[in-house]
Amino acid sequence: MGKLFGTDGIRGVVNQGLDAKLAFRVGMAAAQVLSKKKGSGRPRFTIGKDTRISSDLLEGALVAGLCSAGADVLHLGVIPTPGVAWVTVDTGADAGIVVSASHNPFEHNGIKIFNGQGFKLSDALEGEIEALVLSGEELPLQTHGEIGRVVHAHEKECQDYIGYLASTVEGTLAGPHILVDCANGAASATAARLFARFPGLYTDVIHAGPDGVNINDQCGSTHLERLKGMVTAGGYDLGVAFDGDADRCLMVDETGEEIDGDQVIAACGLDLKERGLLPGNALVATVMSNLGFHIFCRNHGIQLLCTDVGDRNVLEKLDACGYVLGGEQSGHTIFRRFATTGDGQLTALQFLSLLCRTGKKASELTADCRRYPQLLINIPVADKAKKEAVMAAAEVQAAVGEWEDKLAGTGRVLVRPSGTEALIRVMVEAQSGEAAREAAEALANVIKNY
Repeated sequence: MGKLFGTDGIRGVVNQGLDAKLAFRVGMAAAQVLSKKKGSGRPRFTIGKDTRISSDLLEGALVAGLCSAGADVLHLGVIPTPGVAWVTVDTGADAGIVVSASHNPFEHNGIKIFNGQGFKLSDALEGEIEALVLSGEELPLQTHGEIGRVVHAHEKECQDYIGYLASTVEGTLAGPHILVDCANGAASATAARLFARFPGLYTDVIHAGPDGVNINDQCGSTHLERLKGMVTAGGYDLGVAFDGDADRCLMVDETGEEIDGDQVIAACGLDLKERGLLPGNALVATVMSNLGFHIFCRNHGIQLLCTDVGDRNVLEKLDACGYVLGGEQSGHTIFRRFATTGDGQLTALQFLSLLCRTGKKASELTADCRRYPQLLINIPVADKAKKEAVMAAAEVQAAVGEWEDKLAGTGRVLVRPSGTEALIRVMVEAQSGEAAREAAEALANVIKNY
């Protein structure tokens, strides 16, 4: 991990390390690096954002940096992160930038860059940009007619993106009554219009009134409690929850039970297998996938490949092996036939399509993929150096090994540093919630006392 770029771009609390000065230099450096890669002609960037109060600030600084370095900018306004990736490819832009901190609280924000093919920027290019930003050197400014221009194209490109998502659905979505939670985030600009494209799909929308500080606040995919209650009280067939930038999607079945990313991939993957559309009869997940998902795949003759945490790792495995579906338990699901990144709205549409084609209830589609009790404890640490010290500590490794031996055959343990936050994550699965809690709390105490 570099000094700026983590596993999902640059993240931080705004004006506490991530500020307009840094964003300006990132814009300038990105334009310079991409201009060199392009060879001739000025580079063209798309840029979009979520609804945080600080997104305008960082977006303005990025645009100023890009234009000062001679790049043109297609300004997309508030749009889901996967929408920026799609528009970048659709318009032939050289790169796309998203201002968002995804599922994090409103005081956080981030800068993520896609290449011209809609994939997250490579480590090598991130490294070049980072080196320029941190060099301390004055970066060259363009003057006269070489200064970049900005074109505002929010409405057209947003409608084109919505139209593309709708085109991925086979047949009709008529019948279900769904409740959609936009997390007061980027989906607030697109979700209602997207689902309205389908006659006979009855859609109600909540948490679609962003005010700059209510993004992810007790709503969306990280806080499903209200959605669960409203789904059962209102007799809905399905609840759909996005995170702040709508690249994640979790759902709630008609009984009020959560449908996580593993279960979405399991249901959609089995459907693809039965229709002969699952290359290699294989799915891709991460080491955080639930033990129940592994058992589901084994029972249905599906190979499950697991990568390190991060949708970038999932995507790399999908492309390397020619597979078409994978993702994370947290709701990042990649339908590779249709997208280059996780897309929450696309995920919702594909699950709804399966619901309508089979005539089954949501609870029936996911019944075979049981979720074993899983407990995740996040332990705050001071910084990256502390993360590394904890992970290398002999007493921590010994404690992990001890609990792995105790749970052998009946559960598993995973201790890892967060790629986006100053946290060590302890995850334990077991046959009972009590066993998972005992192991997780014991390991958390070892880490806290280190």
